[in-house]
Amino acid sequence: MPGSLAIISATFPKKTRAKAIGTWSGFTAIAAGFGPILGGWLVEHISWRWIFFINLPLAVVVLLITWKHVPETRDEDAKKGLDWLGAVLATIGLGGIVYGLTESGTVGFYNAPVAGSIILGVLSLAAFVVVEAKSSNPMMPLGLFRSKTFAGANLLTLLLYSALSGILFFLPFNMIRVQGYGPTLAGAALVPFVLVMFLLSRWASGLVDRFGSKVPLIIGPVITGVGFALFALPSASGGSYWTTFFPAIMVMSIGMTISVAPLTTTVMGAVDERHAGTASGINNAVSRTAGLLAVAVFGFVMLTGYSRALETRTNTPDFPAEARLVIEGQKDRLLDIDTSSIPDETVKADIDSAIKDSFVAGFRWLAWLAAGLAFGSAFFSWLLIEGKVSSKASKSSIS
Repeated sequence: MPGSLAIISATFPKKTRAKAIGTWSGFTAIAAGFGPILGGWLVEHISWRWIFFINLPLAVVVLLITWKHVPETRDEDAKKGLDWLGAVLATIGLGGIVYGLTESGTVGFYNAPVAGSIILGVLSLAAFVVVEAKSSNPMMPLGLFRSKTFAGANLLTLLLYSALSGILFFLPFNMIRVQGYGPTLAGAALVPFVLVMFLLSRWASGLVDRFGSKVPLIIGPVITGVGFALFALPSASGGSYWTTFFPAIMVMSIGMTISVAPLTTTVMGAVDERHAGTASGINNAVSRTAGLLAVAVFGFVMLTGYSRALETRTNTPDFPAEARLVIEGQKDRLLDIDTSSIPDETVKADIDSAIKDSFVAGFRWLAWLAAGLAFGSAFFSWLLIEGKVSSKASKSSIS
């Protein structure tokens, strides 16, 4: 992914680079949208294992295209060698924090392995920053962040993609396990997102030329935040896709379309051209890190909201005591609570209804959290990103 943007920067002149990045964003959206549909179909009709096998022929196609059509480019002044210590510290840091946050939902923060994992992760990331500051060939040159625009764009990426990744991770659980959609239909629910991104990405990339970076990177996240908030409206009782999830997906799609291409253009334009590959690599790493952390953090928030709603629902005089005991012993399993030991179908139905209503309550917490993160990214865009990234600013961003 980082290499693809570096190739665009090296191949296209500045006049057409924004449109090229817009096209890149559009095809990225197609891939991101087609993947869940294909994955859902494979899971439903063949086997979940095929969602991994499908990568092999795709990789072969990419290698053939690269060998035949991609010209060689390199920074002749770049130092040889890899930043192995930085890579190890980043891996331990992110892995430790994510493991700790994920397990904390089940055993709590006071559990020794959980607390130790989070502390180790934080210390490793702190050491990573120190190592990168002193390294002669860092994997993440800290000098790039002297540009307020580059720093702001990456902060926006962290917040906005955390929100997007968190919502899209839990949305299929809601649609399949609560609303009754099949895996293929749940994947197809994001088709509007794909179409909007593909059709409007080139237009969105031109917004930077017309209005500068600041305007689209404020308006886009705000609209996206409204879309995230709309995910809080559907209830567990279901309803037509067109009146429940479709409005939220459409508003989110428009907001993300306005954001993605200008964001990528801004990141690439905020640094000197010879650092374009590193800049795109950092930004892609930030977006992937956002997704990694979002699953852990959103999972913790989801479990908290779900548990509170379930406790409220079950601690009522009319709720069967037998059902309450079954739920108490398995509440950390969310939608996978086993009710096979209960012979009474009415009691099973009560448990099923309580579980689904509580899951939707927890999902609403996620929707509001995602909306808050999106609005926060808009605020930091207003605070840090310049209206336009001039060529002079680009060349002086790294001294």
